[in-house]
Amino acid sequence: MGTFCYNFSKYSLAAISLVFLIISVTVITMVACMLSDRTYLVSIAEEGNNYEAGLYILLFTGILMLIVSILGWCSALKLFRYCLATFISIMLVIVVAQIAFAGWLYAHKDRLDELVRSSVINTVKDEYGEIQCRTQIMDTIQSTLECCGANGPEDWAGSKYGKQDSSQIRLNFGVSNAENIFRIPKSCCKDTDSTACNQGRQMKVAGVVSSAIYSEGCMEKLVTTLKTQTYHFMGAAVLVLALEIVSLILALICCYKGGSSDRYKA
Repeated sequence: MGTFCYNFSKYSLAAISLVFLIISVTVITMVACMLSDRTYLVSIAEEGNNYEAGLYILLFTGILMLIVSILGWCSALKLFRYCLATFISIMLVIVVAQIAFAGWLYAHKDRLDELVRSSVINTVKDEYGEIQCRTQIMDTIQSTLECCGANGPEDWAGSKYGKQDSSQIRLNFGVSNAENIFRIPKSCCKDTDSTACNQGRQMKVAGVVSSAIYSEGCMEKLVTTLKTQTYHFMGAAVLVLALEIVSLILALICCYKGGSSDRYKA
C-alpha cells in the first residue's frame, strides 16, 4: 500500500508539472509575440509604461513557472532530493505571492472599479480621435457591447471628437444651428453601412437619439462585463492555486519517501 501511494504521488506530481510546463510555454510564447510586434509596442508606448511593465512581469512569471515545472518533472521521475527541495521552496514563494496578490485585488476592488469608470469618461471626453489606440479600444467596446459614450450618446456633445469638423457641421446645418450640433462615432451605429447611421451621427444637444444609434452608455456595461470576466479569472486562479498546493503535498511525500528509502539503503 505504501509503495502504491508513493508511486501515485510521484506520477501525479509529474503529471501536474507537465500541465504547468504547457501553461508556462503558452504564456512565454504569447508575451514574446506581443513584445516582438512593433505595432503593439507602439500602441503600449502611447499608453504608458505600465502595460509594458505588466508584460515583462508576465514573462518573468512564465519563465519562473517553466523552471518550477522542469524541477517538478525531474524531481518526480528521477527523485533528485535537491531538486525536490528547490521545487518546494519556489512553489511556496509562488503560492504565498498569489495569495497576497489576491488579497490586494480584493482590498482594491472598489478602486479598480473607479479606475475603469474614470478611464471610459476620460477616453470619451479627451482621448477619442486624438490617441489612436484609445480610439480603437473605444470603437471595439461600443460595437461589441452595443453601446455609445460613457453614459449615453449625449456624452459626445462635450467631447473633443464631437466638435471636430465644425466647418462641415456649419455647412450642413447653418451657423446658427451649428453650436447645438455634435457628432458621434460610427461605432455607435447599429448598422455602420446604413444611410440612417450617417444621418444619426449628427445629433442635436438634448435631442432625440436616432433609432440607428445605440442609446445605452458603455460604462456600466463594461464594468459588468469586466466583473463577469473577473469571476472567470478568479475561478481559473483558484484551480491553479489548488494544483500548486496539491503539487506541494505530493513533492513533500516524494521527498519524505525518497529520504526514507535512502536511509533504508544505507
